[in-house]
Amino acid sequence: MPGDQNGVRVMLVDNEPERARMVHEALVSQGYQVICQRDSTRGLVAAVAQEEPDVVIIDMESPDRDTLENMAMLNEHAPRPVVFFASGESDSNTIQQAVSAGVSAYIVDGLEQHRVKPIVDVAIARFESFQSLRDQLEETRTALEDRKEVERAKGLIMRKQNCSEEDAFRSLRKLAMDRNQRLGQVARDVISVLDSENGSSSGREALDE
Repeated sequence: MPGDQNGVRVMLVDNEPERARMVHEALVSQGYQVICQRDSTRGLVAAVAQEEPDVVIIDMESPDRDTLENMAMLNEHAPRPVVFFASGESDSNTIQQAVSAGVSAYIVDGLEQHRVKPIVDVAIARFESFQSLRDQLEETRTALEDRKEVERAKGLIMRKQNCSEEDAFRSLRKLAMDRNQRLGQVARDVISVLDSENGSSSGREALDE
């Protein structure tokens, strides 16, 4: 996406109409598609879900508490690259809070037309890099959780069927293949069945196959 701004859909948030018009013109002149313009970050998550912009550009004096909360919610529920152009003074604490809330680029001296493209391109690239890292961390966390569940499920099967660890793992793997599910999910199902005093007969039958 960086370097090809013609396909970038922008949601613009600016609480001053005249400045918003100038920013809108600056973005359009650089080839961006301004698909939505808002005067505050209220309802930002719902608006992003509806409009599906590629990037959110916020132009304000500085982020207040509500703005920070709305950006944090966006970062949690519908993450997008967010560029914040602050036309007023910003201390290091405010900038840190904005970055923690999910801002990809925080520009302290307002928006200038000739700087729009490089700033937005860097923000998008930084966001994509961060998302890739977050996805990798989530995959690692899930893999570790799955490993723990598999070990626990094997122990339960070994006690129930009086079998070896290898046979218990073979049972889990066969069940995963039969159900076309991840091994971790099958392990959680097995744990639920064997830990429950009233486990379903279908679950017990599957383990006994």
